[in-house]
Amino acid sequence: MNPWLLIYDDDDPASEGLREALTTLGNGYFATRGAAPEAHADGVRYPGTYVAGCYDRLFSRVAGRTVGNEDLVNVPNWLPLTFRVDDDDWFAPGTVEFLTARRVLDMRAGVLTRLLRVRDFRGRITRLEQRRLLSMDDPHLAALRTTIVPENWSGTLRVRSALDGRVVNSGVARYQGLAGRHLVPISSHAAHGVIGLLTRTATSRVEIALAARTTLTGGHDHADGGVSHDARKEWVSDERTVEVAEGQEIVVEKVVALHTSRDRAIAGSESAARTAVARAGSFEALLGRHTRAWDRLWQRAHVTAEDADVQQVLNLYIFHLLQTASPHLAELDAGLPARGLHGEAYRGHVFWDEVFAFPFLAPRLPEVTEALLRYRWRRLPEARWAAREAGYTGAMFPWQSGSDGREETPRLHLNPRSGRWLLDHSHLQRHIGLAVAYNVWRHYLATGDTAFLAGFGGELLVEIARFFACLAVREGDRYAIRGVMGPDEYHDGYPDRAEPGVDNNAYTNVMTAWLMRRVLDMIALVGAGRVSQEEVDRFTAMAARMRVDFHDGVISQFEGYDALKELDWASYRRKYGDIRRLDRILEAEGDTPNRYKISKQADVLMLFHLLGSDGLGEALTGLGHTWNSAMAARTVDYYLARTCHGSTLSAVVHAGVLAHVRPGASQPFLVEALNNDVRDLQGGTTAEGVHLGAMAGVAVLFERP
Repeated sequence: MNPWLLIYDDDDPASEGLREALTTLGNGYFATRGAAPEAHADGVRYPGTYVAGCYDRLFSRVAGRTVGNEDLVNVPNWLPLTFRVDDDDWFAPGTVEFLTARRVLDMRAGVLTRLLRVRDFRGRITRLEQRRLLSMDDPHLAALRTTIVPENWSGTLRVRSALDGRVVNSGVARYQGLAGRHLVPISSHAAHGVIGLLTRTATSRVEIALAARTTLTGGHDHADGGVSHDARKEWVSDERTVEVAEGQEIVVEKVVALHTSRDRAIAGSESAARTAVARAGSFEALLGRHTRAWDRLWQRAHVTAEDADVQQVLNLYIFHLLQTASPHLAELDAGLPARGLHGEAYRGHVFWDEVFAFPFLAPRLPEVTEALLRYRWRRLPEARWAAREAGYTGAMFPWQSGSDGREETPRLHLNPRSGRWLLDHSHLQRHIGLAVAYNVWRHYLATGDTAFLAGFGGELLVEIARFFACLAVREGDRYAIRGVMGPDEYHDGYPDRAEPGVDNNAYTNVMTAWLMRRVLDMIALVGAGRVSQEEVDRFTAMAARMRVDFHDGVISQFEGYDALKELDWASYRRKYGDIRRLDRILEAEGDTPNRYKISKQADVLMLFHLLGSDGLGEALTGLGHTWNSAMAARTVDYYLARTCHGSTLSAVVHAGVLAHVRPGASQPFLVEALNNDVRDLQGGTTAEGVHLGAMAGVAVLFERP
């Protein structure tokens, strides 16, 4: 087995969505799912192309309310390429029989190859080879090279290359009742062998320009063919007709340029796309520069495993991380979407997944981690405003972020098991700010850049510290934080309290103390700047006196956790089998996770993951608590027995934590972490976009001693 190749040797509609996500190609600026060029969205196949940072907001009626949702936009499809023989049907799924269907993703070169032999209803057999790339050298260019060989026929071959602006955001079934038509057509054009399409987003008014140059070699050209547009200027195509003989190769090259009005150093998106595609070389010339760029990138990012199967998965996960967080991201104003640029789950929003990616990226691609932190820093005014509106000082970052840094977390979510729309309180995960602060410190540790700390990195740290200093309240000799959600997400309140949120979540409080220590460290390194002595005193006090609750010799996930009921895990496993999404199961039964000692994913154990056993021990003893290795092991075992791993991140965290605390118990979680996306263990979610944080976390596991 070649660990650099991901190969599918059949046409399997049931797994097509997963395969499209896992064979996505991208370069940090934009990415395109591995859908067939002749396909359209049909419930099985889903072409999708996404540009980093390109969002749009639409409004829908949900459960009697008007709600706005900002989506990462599915931009016009550049792929369409098909053919037909004589005047028969255009080649498309359902019009032919697949005799051979092979798809090969070359991760080292960043090339997707498709090998087909098809037979039409007249018995004509045609062989195709398609190679696709999104240039890692020039992030605005993509190319598709198709070789068509008639095996047992001669006749008239018609080839159609198109740009399609009729696409909508419809890649996630549970969102399909919501508005998803983000593209407004502006114009289409054809001149000098180039077709072009210009659209804009409906409310953010971002212009998206595509230009395509299609060339055909082989056969005998006809005079007919030409260009066609639809009436709404949402589609433009370039058609060529040739006479071909049995066994003769016809090569079709399609080179595409994509620009948006968000780009720098352009006079306009449309003219930039036309110019870029006119100046671009052949497919082979683009391929040469592209593979050299990938080679340089792999030299910085490769991680080695002893087992070839494991190596293949590692290569795949790092490949997808690099396609979203490539060096080209350093030139953009974009965050790291939790599901990459690979699909529409979570609407392309930015969560806390960077906290899993920074340990991998910061030592290798510090220009990328700096850019991701600048994305947060540019949104400080919005975070400050959010804090002020909530009655706090400092910066309150949103749990879900998009274009401008406002809170994008929906206030309603659908439980597909019950069909009910429910209130969503996950915006109370204030620990997102702690993740941003952790990433600031990770970047500093990787670079040793004190100028970064003295500049915008330090500003982020201080503003986040000010927020948590205001959020915390002094109760006796301890500081408490009330009304929040921890990473668990299954507990958004208490069963006997109307107000949402839990009190004194251990992860939030310990990481707040950690943050205060880091701010004090920063002041010792670069000076106090605009931090007052009163603030320094508050930070110092909180670093030593945050409240952490314990019960039964373990850390309590939050205040009152010990009073919750135990769940009959065996009964639920017998009844439902897969109970990863126990929250949906309980709600459909008229119950709530808030009543039970259960967790969706690592919460308390995230402290071990981020700080390490020694770092957590230092944090807790620094807060005046007794802590030892026996308590650490007991805490790990306690939550391991009460976690249903409803997130791909959970297996990553448990594998890493157990490798240090209980090495013999880590293997099943490592296997699950490796297989989560490549085998879609969450049951259909990878088709909607890969889990980028988990992929990065797997890579980090293989680096840790």
